Amino acid sequence: MGTDFRASEIFEIALKIEEHGEKFYNHAAASIAKDADLKSLFEFLATEEVKHKDTFAAMLSKIEQYQPPESFPGEYFEYLGAYAENLIFSDDEFDALMKKITDPGDAVEFAIQREIQSVLYYLEMRNLVPAGPQQAEIDKIVNEERRHYLKLNEIKKNM
Repeated sequence: MGTDFRASEIFEIALKIEEHGEKFYNHAAASIAKDADLKSLFEFLATEEVKHKDTFAAMLSKIEQYQPPESFPGEYFEYLGAYAENLIFSDDEFDALMKKITDPGDAVEFAIQREIQSVLYYLEMRNLVPAGPQQAEIDKIVNEERRHYLKLNEIKKNM
C-alpha cells in the first residue's frame, strides 16, 4: 500500500464504515431487536449513519490535497491504510458476520465495538484535512459516534 494510498481512499473507507453501520443497524432493528426501545435505538443509529455517510461523501467530493506531518513520505497514509484493513470487511464478509449475530446482547456488543473503532478511525482521519470546516465536520461526527457509544452502553447495562 505505502505511498500509493491516497487521501480520497481514507474518505472512501469512512463511507464504507457508515454504509456497513447503516446496514447492520437496519438489520438489527428488523431482525434482532426484541423490544421497542432497542428497535428504536437501532433505527435511530441507522439514520445517523446515513447522515454521516452524506457528510463524508460531500467532503470526498471537494477533498483538498493535504499532507499531514510525517517522518517519511506516505507514512500517515500507510498507517491509516493498515488500520483500515483490520476495520473494514468486504460486503460478503460483513453479511456473513451479520448473520452470525442473532442475540440482542451480541448485537449491542458488536455495535459498541464498531462505534469505538469508528471514533478511533475518524480521529486519525481528522489529521488528513487542514484545520477549518472539514475538521469541524469530522469532530462533529466523532462526537455523535461517542454519543452512540454511550447510548449503546446504557442499553447494555440494562439488559
